[in-house]
Amino acid sequence: MKAIAQNQFGDPEVLQLQDLPDPAIGPDQVLVRVRAAGVNPVDALVRKGYLRTAMPHHFPLVPGWDVAGVVEAVGPAVEGFAPGDEVFGYQRKDHVQHGTYAELVAATERGLAHKPAALSFEQAGGLALTGLTAVQSLRKVGVGEGDTVLVHAAAGGVGHLAVQVARLLGARRVIGTASPRNHDFLRSLGAEPVSYGDALLDNVADVLGDDVVDVAFDCVGGHALSDSFTLVSDPARVVSIVDLNVLELGGTYAYAKPVQADLRWLADRAEEGALRVEVQRTFPLERAAEAHRLLEGGHVRGKVVLVV
Repeated sequence: MKAIAQNQFGDPEVLQLQDLPDPAIGPDQVLVRVRAAGVNPVDALVRKGYLRTAMPHHFPLVPGWDVAGVVEAVGPAVEGFAPGDEVFGYQRKDHVQHGTYAELVAATERGLAHKPAALSFEQAGGLALTGLTAVQSLRKVGVGEGDTVLVHAAAGGVGHLAVQVARLLGARRVIGTASPRNHDFLRSLGAEPVSYGDALLDNVADVLGDDVVDVAFDCVGGHALSDSFTLVSDPARVVSIVDLNVLELGGTYAYAKPVQADLRWLADRAEEGALRVEVQRTFPLERAAEAHRLLEGGHVRGKVVLVV
């Protein structure tokens, strides 16, 4: 099979199109012919070697944890999937080597769900990791009826889904930080936009009026995180997906887990038309290095996706 793989850690140029053996599947695995693979910030961290102390890495290393495609074969113990099924999923494994930037992926059953017909393969390829991050993080801090939720970097991959998921979980108001060029986009998702930066606290206060922030969802870290504790009365309801300092400050840290029930929840919401996946740009598989450069440049609205 063709795959994007790296033989060393480094800049985007280490990502090279290579010929690798087709993956074998175990009894409880699903062989997926990949149609799209989402590109996420964590992929760049893997590429650079920043996660090698957290989990074992092996070369040649195929990056990517997001996938959408068509089932080609199933192991004898697999239930619920059959050849020809259109699927999407989050395929983080304990060892980092056999990722989704490839023509074929041996997928775990727990991290896979049927693709909603309402989404294209490109949209579905960008949904799993970011969608799971949003729903699991917001549930962890108990977002529910009547809450006002602040989402930092609300126009980004995780952020734009967190805005929508917060509303689906019952939030009364969602305030999203973004650059002015993305404010209309946030309004279209049901959020009240504010500009980030040194005046963030004042900007949020202007929008809040007499209201208060119940939950803050941090996708940025640093000052955005520290400002969140000023705005939220209960520090435990500040959740970050990027900054472990949140724990020292009394907040909550969240990391996406491959939970099939949560993937199905996301798929159902997308099928109902209640969840939108914004794909800013797609790249063919062989141009994965360009996709990484775009993502690392910042200011991406929604998702970047590789098309296989």
